[in-house]
Amino acid sequence: MKLMLIPRNVCVAILVAYRAVISPLYGDVCRYYPSCSRYAMEAIQQHGVVRGIWFGTRRILRCHPWAAGGVDDIPEPRRRFETTRAGFVLARKEQ
Repeated sequence: MKLMLIPRNVCVAILVAYRAVISPLYGDVCRYYPSCSRYAMEAIQQHGVVRGIWFGTRRILRCHPWAAGGVDDIPEPRRRFETTRAGFVLARKEQ
């Protein structure tokens, strides 16, 4: 199970680096809340790499100058995962 989370965490690391280095150069220009990069990161964390990238791509395509914007949360996942403070995904501990 833990090995299956590696691709998810690699994508999260890439998005964390993007948000730290490139995103500040653009400033606060996103029409939606959360921002597109944050939306993609949350989608990947909760839905996995394939579905998360799909959700993120759809969101970026909706983000254009004529979009109304607003609050746009990711769809509820079938199964929730725990995340660290840095955003990396951990397997949920069984109760």
